[in-house]
Amino acid sequence: MQTHTRTQGTPDVLYISHGGGPLPLLGDPAHRELVVQLKAIANELVKPAAILVISAHWETAVATVTASAQPELLYDYSGFPAESYQIKYPAPGSPALAEQLQAVLQQAGMACELDTQRGLDHGVFVPLKIMYPQADIPVVQLSLVNSLDARTHIQLGQALQQLDLENVLVMGSGFSFHNMRAFFAPSSDDSNRRNQAFEDWLKYTCVSPELSEGQRLERLINWESAPEARFCHPREEHLLPLHVCYGLAQRRCAHYQSATVLGKQAGMFYWPAVAATGLSQG
Repeated sequence: MQTHTRTQGTPDVLYISHGGGPLPLLGDPAHRELVVQLKAIANELVKPAAILVISAHWETAVATVTASAQPELLYDYSGFPAESYQIKYPAPGSPALAEQLQAVLQQAGMACELDTQRGLDHGVFVPLKIMYPQADIPVVQLSLVNSLDARTHIQLGQALQQLDLENVLVMGSGFSFHNMRAFFAPSSDDSNRRNQAFEDWLKYTCVSPELSEGQRLERLINWESAPEARFCHPREEHLLPLHVCYGLAQRRCAHYQSATVLGKQAGMFYWPAVAATGLSQG
C-alpha cells in the first residue's frame, strides 16, 4: 500500500478482520500479525475527518445509525480479564453525519433509523483504538440488517454512493473466517485447507481483474456456493460488512493482505479513494 490523496466526494473503503473480542488490545500472541497490519494500514491512509463503521456486531430490523454526540462503549463480550471492561475510546460521534446517512438511505427507498443511545461495540472500538489511538476522529456506526441478505447489504453500500463521503473512511469490520468452533479446536490440516479454500475464493472474487463487475456482484450475492463457505461462515454476519464495502466501491479491490489470527487466515480488503498504481494485488 501507499499513501493516497482522496478524490473529491469519494471515500477510502476498507474491510478488516477485527479479531476475537478484546484480544488484539491485550497483547495476545495469536493477534500479533493483526495488530501490526492495522497499525500499518492506518499509517498509510490519509487521516480521515470522520469514520463510518459497519460492524458485524450490530443487527437491527432496519438499517440504524448511531447518532450520539459522545457515544459510550459496549463491552459486548464475556469471560475476558477485568481490564477488558475498562478499555476507553472516547471518540466523538457525528449526529450531522448520522442524519445525512439516514436521509440518503431513505431517499434510496431503504428504511433507516437513528439511535442516540447505543454505544460503539467492540467491532468498532477495538480496531480503531489500534489504528487511531488518539480517539480524535468522529465515529458513526451503521448496523447490519438482520435479514442477513447479501443483496440487501450490497444495496446498502450502493445507496451510500449518494452521500458526499469526502475525507470519510468507510470501514467494514468483520472477519473473513468466523467459525468459532474451528478457532478453538486443535489445528488440523483439513480445517486449515477449508479456511484457505474460502479465503482464496474471496480474494479472487474481490481482487481479480478477470471478472466483470457483474460477475463480481453475482459471486458476492451467491457467496454460499463458494468452496467451504458455510464452514468458514456458519452465520454470515462477519462477512456482510464486506458486501456493504463492495456495494459502495463497485470495483475490484486494489489491495489485499491477510494475517494469521487465532491460527486461521483472515483477510483485509482496501479500495482507495483514487485509482492508484503500485498497489500490491496479493
